[in-house]
Amino acid sequence: MAEASRTLLFSYGTLKQGHQNHFLMQDLIRKKDANFLGPYVTHQCHPFVIGPHGIPYLINLLGCGHRVKGELYSVSAQGLVRVDELESTSIGHYERLPIQVCEEGKDSVLVEAQGYFAHRSFGEKLWERKGKVGLAEFGDKEGKE
Repeated sequence: MAEASRTLLFSYGTLKQGHQNHFLMQDLIRKKDANFLGPYVTHQCHPFVIGPHGIPYLINLLGCGHRVKGELYSVSAQGLVRVDELESTSIGHYERLPIQVCEEGKDSVLVEAQGYFAHRSFGEKLWERKGKVGLAEFGDKEGKE
């Protein structure tokens, strides 16, 4: 379990291991501002699409889409400020919201975490533009686009 001063953060896109923004998570781990907890998956289905410029977006519409695979981190308050900055939460790119996840293969144990969702000002419209068809995982193919 995470310390009281830490936030459990679910990463499903470019912050994951092997992807372009993972450098930030590596830096946070090096500075003891984050710990990698392992592979996790969303408890409920969410739309997950690749938007303009190859940017992955989880959309806050429960029951649509797929259970999305990602990684769980425990992040300090200082580390969370840096991730929020990267995810442009202050200008409405993403918003950090609660999400229930479970360790892959252990669906009976739910974990309350936070994740970055497409901002409500465009998320649902993006899902509709994508024909309400999404992904379950941001993999190597999507990361290279």
